[in-house]
Formats: sequence, C-alpha cells, structure tokens
Amino acid sequence: MQPQPGSRDAPGDKIKSLAELASMIPDGSSVALGGSFLHRGPFALVRELIRQGRRDLELIKQSPGYDIDILCRAGALRRTRAGIVAMEGNFGLARWYRKAVEEKEIELEEHACASLTAGLRAAAFGVPFQPCGGLHGSALPELNGWKWGEDPYGSGEKVCLIPPITPDFTVIHANAVSELGDVRVLGTFHWDRIMSRAARRVLVIAEKLLPIEEFRKQPELTLVPHFMVEAVSVVPGGAWPGSCWPLYEIDYPAVRAYVDERDRDLSRHLEAAVEREARADA
Repeated sequence: MQPQPGSRDAPGDKIKSLAELASMIPDGSSVALGGSFLHRGPFALVRELIRQGRRDLELIKQSPGYDIDILCRAGALRRTRAGIVAMEGNFGLARWYRKAVEEKEIELEEHACASLTAGLRAAAFGVPFQPCGGLHGSALPELNGWKWGEDPYGSGEKVCLIPPITPDFTVIHANAVSELGDVRVLGTFHWDRIMSRAARRVLVIAEKLLPIEEFRKQPELTLVPHFMVEAVSVVPGGAWPGSCWPLYEIDYPAVRAYVDERDRDLSRHLEAAVEREARADA
C-alpha cells in the first residue's frame, strides 16, 4: 500500500536533525543503545544528549563502552543495566564508568549479556518473564531479586526467570535508512533487533539515506521496518570514534586521546566530534 501525502508514513516525515532527535529523549528516560563496545554505536546521538544537558538517564546495553563511559563522565546517567563494560582490549576498563559505580554516582543493575537479553525478550514477547540459563552459581539472581522456577516438564532442574526490560527508547546506528524509516544494518547487528522490539519508541541514526525502492528490492536486509521507527537522523560518521562496517574502522588515535588520563577536559573531545561530523556532512 502506497503511503498517502500527509499520512504518518509519508516519505521524509520521520527525518530529523540530530539535535531534534536528541530533544525527543527527556531527562529521566531509559535508553537502550545499539552496537557493541566500539562498534556501530549511536555515539553522535550520545554526544548530542550531553550537549543538550540531559540528566538522570538510564542506559541499557549488553556490552557498552565509550557510550556509557562518556555519559558517566558528563554526569548524564542515574542508572544502568549492563553486562560486560569495557573499552575493548586495546584500552582496558571504562574508567569514568568504574569511578561512577565505585563512588555510587550511578545505580548499577549488573547483568550477564544473556540475562539482559532475556529481559528484553520478555518485553518484546509480551510475557511476564523469560527463562535464562547459565546463572547457576552466580550472585546476580540474588543481588537483583530474580526468581527461580522449576521445569514444569519434570526434569527437576531450575531456571532463572528474568522480568521484562522495557526501554523508553531504543537508539541504533544503521548503515542506511529509507525515506519512510526502514533500517538496514550490514554485518552483525548485535542485539539491535531485540532492543528495537522491546522498546516503547525507536530512534535511528544512519550513515545515509537510500530510496524506498532499494529496500523493496531486498526486503530481507531490513532489520527494523519503518512502522516500528519514530524518527531518523542521517549523520555520516555518526559512530565515530567507533567503527561502522564496511565504511570505516575504529579511530584508535581518537579513542586513545579520549582515554588519556592527563586530559580531563571533555569539551575538547566534544568539539572534535562536532568538527568531524561537519566535515562528513559537507
């Protein structure tokens, strides 16, 4: 069915500037961020949230790194539900995140990647819990108040039951979007699919805009259909200083400069990002 002019799905209606997209996320929101570590994260949006002075956010992500670290550094986070957190092997731990947790500047609900995924699945499937294996012997169920259930089929085994995790927003970085808001990701999409199904609202940052016809030719490449997406912003290089395969790799010198303990001036990093985004958009 062709979208009608002025309808909710009219081409171009969902396209916003980066500042407009960030302004849709109010203080106190819970936000699931796509990508993994330094790969294809919606980092341009994260930095714009900082520029706009957002506060009391909750971050939800299985494997955050730069995104959670810079949000902690800027004082934008109140709470996080996260699995493994690191700047990957080259740069070690996310030190601003670690400082925020140790000094109780943020509340941490620690997860395994599998338990966080189970909670998102429960929300996406509309069920009150999702079974999760692999947590036997861990302190996470007790710390987080998760319940155990017996196998109703009589094996005698118990499994941990993870309650739903429903982000207010999921924000993902994509290789391309259509004028309607269809989303295409090349390579691994990490946990972006289940995040997009679990959240109340989905926002997308994309490297480029492609004609609707391109998506219709290969619908199997659409990760998130347009009717699930509220708004998109086209920001070439928006995953910097991380990678977006196959367009660009991690900018290791930029990450090294960010984690340099001698430099505590975050504004320099944010200014460098603005300059780079402006060059990429020219």
